[in-house]
Order: sequence, then structure tokens, then C-alpha cells
Amino acid sequence: MDRNDELFERAQISIPGGVNSPVRAFRSVGGSPRFIERAKGPYMWDATGKKFIDYILSWGPMILGHNNDEVIAEVEAATERGLSFGAATEAEIRIAEEIRKIVPSMEQVRLVSSGTEAGMSAIRLARGYTGRNKIIKFEGCYHGHSDSLLVKAGSGMLTFGNPSSAGVPASVTEHTLVLEYNNPQQLEDAFRQWGSDIACVIVEAVAGNMNMVRGNPEFLQTMRRLCTEYGALMIVDEVMTGFRVALGGAQEHYGITPDITMLGKVIGGGMPVAAFGGRREIMSKIAPLGAVYQAGTLSGNPVAVACGLATLKGIQAPGFHDRLSAQTTKLVTGLTAAAREAGIEFCADSVGGMFGIYFLPEIPHGFNDVMKADTELFAKFFHGMLDRGVYFAPSTFEAGFLSITHTDEVIDATINAARETFAEIAR
Repeated sequence: MDRNDELFERAQISIPGGVNSPVRAFRSVGGSPRFIERAKGPYMWDATGKKFIDYILSWGPMILGHNNDEVIAEVEAATERGLSFGAATEAEIRIAEEIRKIVPSMEQVRLVSSGTEAGMSAIRLARGYTGRNKIIKFEGCYHGHSDSLLVKAGSGMLTFGNPSSAGVPASVTEHTLVLEYNNPQQLEDAFRQWGSDIACVIVEAVAGNMNMVRGNPEFLQTMRRLCTEYGALMIVDEVMTGFRVALGGAQEHYGITPDITMLGKVIGGGMPVAAFGGRREIMSKIAPLGAVYQAGTLSGNPVAVACGLATLKGIQAPGFHDRLSAQTTKLVTGLTAAAREAGIEFCADSVGGMFGIYFLPEIPHGFNDVMKADTELFAKFFHGMLDRGVYFAPSTFEAGFLSITHTDEVIDATINAARETFAEIAR
């Protein structure tokens, strides 16, 4: 039993399942999770001292690489001034101004501490602004674990969802309508039937929680048109995609303008910072200006905001996203070629610094496609790569991420490890 196994046994005594977020438990791939002790650049080291090339990057925020020197310097300086005040700071204004500059659709911004808070608050705001109750979400899109969004998909049917988590009453989700991702006709049908009752549509324009699945431009444009026509709000969840698939996020990539945007991950640079924002007239409905209540003692925490500000500065360097996108493309192209050499059914896709790998004959377009992936083959690939020092997400239903520190040397090492792993699987 190595140190990771020992820590996992110990953790399960005090922590449910031994982890504080379910995917960390390795349940879908088997084995003990790796307990990480430190990280730098594209690498991290576990409790045994084993070094890994990291393609999780704290699920996206470490876009500058782990332990970036400039970011750490800003965090240390902020720490010296104080950890938390429970009062307004100039840093909160600065990060809001920076977000507004990069994402013009966000005329005003409210900071929170997690993507779940951002999603919950955005939906409450949409309901308060429109005076309506019903919301639309899509199969395979995850917007945090607030009650109204934990809904099972209705097998791709146009139907109201049932709770997919114990502890969520059906009465809470009865106003949540679940549609197929990338199906514009279902959107048309839903608005035709319930349009006057729909407060908002919430979507990941590039999904990241059923693996990475691109939104279809027609699907997103139909959504924008119908929301405008029927007076509903379009909420784009950019917690994963914000500042990562493009500097201005998925909305810049697709040329769409949401009414409300959710941000997280990159804006915190590894610290718990998230945000939601939109048109001034909508945001004016939030307390203390309006009747929609939202609050948070640690919202805009000065140390976390310092980390976020330093990260946002770093990603605006000239050519940053071009380099990040090129490296991600190199990775997925190399992985695909390695699988082809071994005769393994496999494909991959990427947008900016975000990617998906699929044990499927072709790139998926929605939840039903993703569910056909060979999970056993993925588990073999995952452990083969882990043994060779490459750390991918421990689930076939999660996207992957690159940082600007993933150099040619790092990607070449990854592709070589994949070539060996695919050959081993094929034997």
C-alpha cells in the first residue's frame, strides 16, 4: 500500500467518500485518488513524490500554470494587508472594471465565491427581473449544485425534469425544463408552448461537464432570438469557458450577447472567486438597489481578488490565446494520431485551451452521443497514462485543460506516453 492508498483510507473515516468533491474519488476509473502535495507550471507531485503532467489544472483556473511567480507575489502582498475585511475594497472595483473591459456584455458585475453561487444567483435574478418561474437547461450541462438545476434529463424528450439528487423535492424542480443540447427545434417547441412563462435559458456555450461538447452556432443563435422574442433572459455559463476558449470567452468565440454571464475559475486564478453580471437594468434588481436578494460574507475576498487580478493581467499578454490554442490543437492532434496507429477507436476536439477526448468513432454533439463512449477503455487509458506520469481527468465525462506552460516538450512527452498506452491497450 503506497502513501496515496494510506491517505485515502484515512480520509474515508472523516470525509464522506474520502473526498470533498465527488469526481476526485476515482469511482468511475477505479483505484485510489492521488493526493497532491505541490505543483509548478504544468506539473504536480503526489504524496509519493511522483511527478505528473497536469491536464486538470484545478478544473481550469490554472491557465498561467501552477504557482505562477507573478500571481504568487500579488497573493503574498495581499495577505500581508489582511485576509478578509467583510467590507468594501478598491480591489473589488478593479476586478469588476477588468471583467467589464474583457466581457462587454457584463455592464455590471457582482462577485461571489463559487460557480454554484453564480448560477443560483443568476437564475434568481432572471426570475425576479421577468416575474416568471420556468427555466430551461440542457442535458449534460452542469451549472452548480443548487436545487433547481439538479435535474435528470428526460431522455432527450421535451419534458419537465425530476430531481437527480436525493434531498431535492420535486416541487423545486417542477419549473425546470430539460432539453437536448444542440437541438434548436426543441427550443422552438418549448417557447411556442411555454414562452410567456419562461424566465431564462441557461447554457454552457461549450459544455464541459459531459466532456467537452461544442455548442452549435444555429442552436445558440436560435436561443438568442427566442429569448429576445419572448422576453426571457439568456444566461451563458462561462465558468469553464470564460477567458479560456477565447479572451472574451465563448460569447466572443460565437459572437453572441447574453443577458447574464456567469464566470468563475480563471477569474480566481486558483482562489474561490466567481461572478455574474449583465445589463445594468437587469443588475439593478439586485439588493441593495432592488428586491432580488443576494449576499456573501467572503464575496470579493481581497486575497482571492488579488489572485484573480494577477491572472487576468497575465492572460492579456500579446498572443497569449493564440499560443494556448495552438498547443491544445497540437495535443489533440497527436493523441488522435497515436490512437489511430494502435487501431483504437478514439477522437478528440478542442476550443482555445479546453479539450475533450472521446473513445467514440466521432466527436459527440450532445449528451446521448457522449453516453455511448467506451468507459472501460477510458479507464484503461487513464491508468496507463497515470502510470506514465500524465494526469487526465478521472472520468470520461470531464473536459481537459492546458496552461500556457504546456510547452512543446511537455506535449511531446504526453503524446509519447499516449502512444505507449494505446499500444498496451491494443495488445
